[in-house]
Amino acid sequence: MTNCSPVVIGVDVGTQGVRVMAVNGKGELLSPYARSFALLGSREEQAPEVWWNDMLACLSALVAQLKRMAGSELSIAAIAVTSTSGTMLPLDRDHMPLGPALMYSDPRSFAEATACKEAAQRYAGSGYTVFNASCGLPKILWFMNRFPHLAERIKLWAHAADYITGKLSGQWGVTDYTNGLKTGYDLVQDRWPSYISAELGVPADWLPGVVPPGTVIGSILPEVADRTGLPRDVKVVAGMTDGCASQLASGAVRPGDWSTTIGTTLVVKGVTCEPIADPLGRLYNHKHPEGYWMPGGASNTGADWVTRDYAGTDLHALNHAAQQLIPTPWIRYPLLQKSERFPFVAEEARGFEPAGLSPEQRFASGMEGVAYIERLSYELIEQLTGQPPATLYTAGGGSNSNVWLSIRSSVMRRPIHKMKHIEGAVGAAVLAASNTLFSGLGEAGRAMVVPDQVIEPLEASVCDRYEENYQLFKQRITELGYWQESERGRA
Repeated sequence: MTNCSPVVIGVDVGTQGVRVMAVNGKGELLSPYARSFALLGSREEQAPEVWWNDMLACLSALVAQLKRMAGSELSIAAIAVTSTSGTMLPLDRDHMPLGPALMYSDPRSFAEATACKEAAQRYAGSGYTVFNASCGLPKILWFMNRFPHLAERIKLWAHAADYITGKLSGQWGVTDYTNGLKTGYDLVQDRWPSYISAELGVPADWLPGVVPPGTVIGSILPEVADRTGLPRDVKVVAGMTDGCASQLASGAVRPGDWSTTIGTTLVVKGVTCEPIADPLGRLYNHKHPEGYWMPGGASNTGADWVTRDYAGTDLHALNHAAQQLIPTPWIRYPLLQKSERFPFVAEEARGFEPAGLSPEQRFASGMEGVAYIERLSYELIEQLTGQPPATLYTAGGGSNSNVWLSIRSSVMRRPIHKMKHIEGAVGAAVLAASNTLFSGLGEAGRAMVVPDQVIEPLEASVCDRYEENYQLFKQRITELGYWQESERGRA
């Protein structure tokens, strides 16, 4: 451990497992531990006690490793938690869950989402309005409607990160800007809108207080310290959603910074001085801890086609083959599911590709198709804001392919910056340090997010070919009715 400097811990409670990482103030990753959940049940629900016990096991292993490295000089300043957006838990007066966690991927609150959307659109404020079944507020209504006998025992609703934070600190009834957004919190007026109680019937005292991510809310409980080996003076800070934590890890923390995360889906997030007004609801705005805004949008297109079509395949060999094929002449849109939500909203959207392509040709043209969606996303953002992104960063599994990075940089004709550690748990660690080791998130990001490489566009002739192909891609989605040039800023 470098000079036994203080460290911070980031915790990421994901869908499949938990990951904890210790990072020092220079961004050096000191000790990561992960554990996959042994979960039984459906995609809609998970057992929060599994999250907690697996996280404690990872924390204990991590602290033991840190003590072996630093001995009596070990100094841990703070811990922060990130988890999935929209995963909700009803808690009783003893802060015990009244049932399984309702996962963000639970589609059962579809009807309640419609009711939330209609009520929010009547609200004369500036809160979130584009509710769907992945959001927190519809899940609260769904639980109220299905389990009225249990609803009588509810003391508080907690997001997944809030629950783990409460268990660590004993401080309950606190959430952060990013988790509160899709539960309906009005980030502009800094309050829970009146329609949530007046129209939807959700008791106001069920809803947590909302603070900026990174706010110190307490210290580790003595019993947690004893069980894990953590020092008792470790600060617990308010966390954030997994998507926003990944944005921090990518390096996009200052105004003008934007990042693209390519995982199952393609997610674009940035930092701006003002929220982006998008009347079509393709973009939504999180609030930055330092008063800026963190607009973002998520496509239904991403890298899920790689997982489905190339499971068990040698991806290194595929990337090598793709390197010999690019730029390809084939225009492909690798959307697997029905409908698109960003950078255009089209319920009727379907993926397309030329017939007769080999697996290698499909792989190369699929990467190009995602790059076209990425460029279209940033063109939309520039149209809505009047400003091009100053710096582009990247994160997610798609960033592990150097060929894909080169394609994306060449399609956009812009350099792309990749950081050394891009996991959500590292973003949570940066957040933990923001008001403990540093004076704010911007300072923490500059010190802790370590550059790895800058990907430059390929030669001009390749970029010219991609310009032609990108225009053909736009022509095709326009002919199919998915996209219209007038749609960019249309109300």
